[in-house]
Amino acid sequence: MNELHLETSPYLLQHAGNPVHWKAWNPKSLATAKENNKLIIISIGYSACHWCHVMEHESFENQEVAQVMNAHFISIKVDREERPDVDAVYMKAIQIMTGRGGWPLNIVTLPDGRPVWGGTFFKKEEWIESLNQLQELYQSAPEKMIDYAEKLHQGIQEIGLIQNDNTETEVNQNRLKLLVEKWKKSFDSEFGAMARVPKFMMPNNYQFLLRYGYQTKDTDLLDFVNLTLTKMAYGGLFDTVDGGFSRYSVDMKWHIPHFEKMLYDNGQLVSLYSDAYKLTKNLLYKEVIEKTLRFIEKELMNPEGGFYSALDADSLNSDNQLQEGAFYVWKIPELKAILKEDFDLFSQVFNCNTFGLWEDENYVLIQNQTLESIAEHNKIPVSALQTKKIFWEKLLYSEREKRQKPRLDDKCLTSWNAIMLKGYVDAYKTLGNQKYLDIALQNAHFIIKNLWSSEGNLFHNYKNGKSSINGYLEDYCFVIAAFISLYEATLNEKWLHDAKLLMDYSLDHFYDNKKSLFAFTSNLDEALITTHYETEDNVIPASNSVMAKNLLQMSIYYNNSYYEQVSHQMLLVILPRIDYPSAFSNWMDLALNYSEQNKELAVCGERALEYCTKINSLYIPNVVIAGSQNKSILPFLDSRYSNLETLFFLCQNKTCLIPNTDYQQIINDLMK
Repeated sequence: MNELHLETSPYLLQHAGNPVHWKAWNPKSLATAKENNKLIIISIGYSACHWCHVMEHESFENQEVAQVMNAHFISIKVDREERPDVDAVYMKAIQIMTGRGGWPLNIVTLPDGRPVWGGTFFKKEEWIESLNQLQELYQSAPEKMIDYAEKLHQGIQEIGLIQNDNTETEVNQNRLKLLVEKWKKSFDSEFGAMARVPKFMMPNNYQFLLRYGYQTKDTDLLDFVNLTLTKMAYGGLFDTVDGGFSRYSVDMKWHIPHFEKMLYDNGQLVSLYSDAYKLTKNLLYKEVIEKTLRFIEKELMNPEGGFYSALDADSLNSDNQLQEGAFYVWKIPELKAILKEDFDLFSQVFNCNTFGLWEDENYVLIQNQTLESIAEHNKIPVSALQTKKIFWEKLLYSEREKRQKPRLDDKCLTSWNAIMLKGYVDAYKTLGNQKYLDIALQNAHFIIKNLWSSEGNLFHNYKNGKSSINGYLEDYCFVIAAFISLYEATLNEKWLHDAKLLMDYSLDHFYDNKKSLFAFTSNLDEALITTHYETEDNVIPASNSVMAKNLLQMSIYYNNSYYEQVSHQMLLVILPRIDYPSAFSNWMDLALNYSEQNKELAVCGERALEYCTKINSLYIPNVVIAGSQNKSILPFLDSRYSNLETLFFLCQNKTCLIPNTDYQQIINDLMK
């Protein structure tokens, strides 16, 4: 066993039995490299990563490879989910060196951590040869490597560097229009999303496009978002048998996924489908929400109310070999034996044909027609086909449960838990299922109990009763957003108070006044080779864009001009530099909050929660809502309570109309 057996990360523990003398990322490991003047191998991945497993099996379990690594290098394994700060810095280096990135991420650095070489997946022979060459060069001409490292280090520090030199003082809404028009040119009009492979779901992209289409009355854009959500729900990407989405699709039609299921994807997609259901009342979206949350509760929730991180892409097949997707695929004889006389109808719904074939006679279930059209073709009632589909899925579920399940990554990450928490709250707002709110509250208390220290900081990770990593900006921004959402659903001001405590801590320990942005790591943490400012929205929105939205909303609740000023300046720094809209969709969503359509609503009185619950079930993305069932000292609600009647205060640009008691009139005003 190497030193990784002392860790709690499932990914690191997977490598604890390797013959490579792996160390974890910590000051002691880094000091060892300096003391022995050895190059460092930093290998970064995560537990659900298929190609990480392949490289482990081919190289890191191999004695010949281990001999080279152990003789000349200090080898450090990093779980990118536990250490997103380390991953971000070295991902920048790889992108400069190779023009691309991904995982596994393997990089060689000088003893001081400055990178000199790297890439993603390497075959065994290529890996050995490269390491030998690097070691020989370091022995014979170290000055060459040091010179290259200095230049690369400068590039890492400059990449993504945003100067706070914008002279604009107002948010230009026309800029959004031009960006959306540019964005439309890359749409896939047949299967939705972007016309490229692989296809990532990018939930925040479609939350913005849904909102923008709604507020601008762009029906073509709304149709495109609904096409995308429908095709994603039809595809093999969505597990129709047991719920939950895989990470991305390797083809254009959302058919064959990269089979790992990540908590952060499913949390965001529940929020997205909840918003879309509010607007469309599409029952397919409701099915997706309910199935996904059933899956999360059953497979990814721990007894304490926390959420686990992921299910692996790989599982054991019938030959007892690890194989990607083995748990999810079907063969025709197997399906016929399970479905019997229903197989022909089933095969029409789920494409047991060339459209649904993957490889080696394996089928991944995918729809490409509505149940209505299939029912009409077969001259049967739609309701009968819907009943059959539910029955088929139960049969397949029972059969599939006999298989070896994918491995579970059972660590809890604060940021991902908060994303899932918000997903449950959004589903509650949309569908009114009390169980969803109960689970959200349970998770919020789990975060407070286990991941928020008495010193005021959040931790990033939790497993086996232990939290060991100080929180990153992503932890603060998503917990704040989740607590705000809980307030909107419950009107319990405790959640706003907690959000404010975390906001003020973030401003003290993460905010860089000169750059008008938040650093990714706390100023209490040991510095890496460069400071990382996360500004691009990716599969998860950038922590800075989420924090800027939080600040603006909190500025309204607390009448806090400093929050508003910081948020506004952050947006003004980023907005003029957007050229690739899909990488800045959450910033663009923030910019919509500065349009003339944005409003604030205070509901005060005994029936405030009842009315707010009704309003929360409607799709009105341009309204900030607050309410109180009794007297409140929250600045936005102060002196607005009446024990005689429930009052609605509709405001815009810090100007409020005369209080109204007519709920329907308020709804009409909000929907204008």
